[in-house]
Amino acid sequence: MKLLLLFSLFVSSLFGSEDAELQKMVGRMLLVGFADESINEKSQIVGQIQKYDLGGVILFDRFYNDRNKTKNISSPEQLQKLTASLKSFSKKPLLISVDQEGGKVARLSPKYGFEATPSASRVAQLDAYMATHVYNALARTLVHNGINCDFAPVVDLGVNPDNKVIYGLGRSYGSSSKEVIKYAKIMMTSLKNNNVISVLKHFPGHGSSLGDSHEGFVDITNTWSKEELEPYKELIASGDAAMIMSAHVFNSNLDATYPATLSHNVNTKLLREELGFDGVLVSDDLQMGALASRYTLEEIVTLSINSGVNMLLFGNQLASQDIDKLVEVIVSGVKKGSISLERIKESNERIEKLMQRYKF
Repeated sequence: MKLLLLFSLFVSSLFGSEDAELQKMVGRMLLVGFADESINEKSQIVGQIQKYDLGGVILFDRFYNDRNKTKNISSPEQLQKLTASLKSFSKKPLLISVDQEGGKVARLSPKYGFEATPSASRVAQLDAYMATHVYNALARTLVHNGINCDFAPVVDLGVNPDNKVIYGLGRSYGSSSKEVIKYAKIMMTSLKNNNVISVLKHFPGHGSSLGDSHEGFVDITNTWSKEELEPYKELIASGDAAMIMSAHVFNSNLDATYPATLSHNVNTKLLREELGFDGVLVSDDLQMGALASRYTLEEIVTLSINSGVNMLLFGNQLASQDIDKLVEVIVSGVKKGSISLERIKESNERIEKLMQRYKF
């Protein structure tokens, strides 16, 4: 009886250790938002980083539903303390990311004491020398404040004047793929020279859309053109693209069933096999209405991971996602075979390779 009890305990501990290892592999694939300006050893995000070896965090200046309330960024001094704390609590290299494009999409804003960066549409009016000056300054600001991953540049073509989320906010360098490639590469070079990861977005192209994927379903079937792939082709071929962000847009010509983030046709067949991308593919925020209004959490994580997405972004701006529950859902999917363990392993390898490339 005693031997049977000891054997049962041994088996339980064995599977428990396997579960813990799988949880950490899943954790490396997560990039999450949290609600604090400052943290300590008792903070929830610190517990999550240490329990799951989270791959990264994303910082925001304000809460989405309360623009008067500070979230993670209020001043250079505060941000420097926060990012230093995040790094100190993480045993593994941690991506500390922001959306710092310039213009209206800038979490490090001049109103908090950071140096201003013009929008992409303004930068595109400058010559290469001045654009380099602008982006060198941006890169230095990021490094000085502990940011090592910037969700920029936007390489969507500004081909639709009625597009409010890209064209309307001045986030595109222009309607010509040649111009977009030129200025995107300048920004990427400045970031790389300062050891900051750049993230091309939004694959396979959001510039021709009429809707906003934050709010709901966006169909680009009748507006998208193959020219929108040109920046990705060029920047992948040149070796500049280390990280790419998927878009939640639907194009029946690319996939008759799923939007890009959930599409094996888009993320594996097109991006990996046809365009030759071997870096890290991160999802756009998986809490956006384009997905959250049509799919369950289990469907979203299962389809996105199996499609070829390596890092899952939960900004916790549009909703609040319990990280323990999220990890549990993914681990459960792996155990029952609905989520490919090989995809989990492959994603961890790609993430590790990225961290090594930037010597984090």
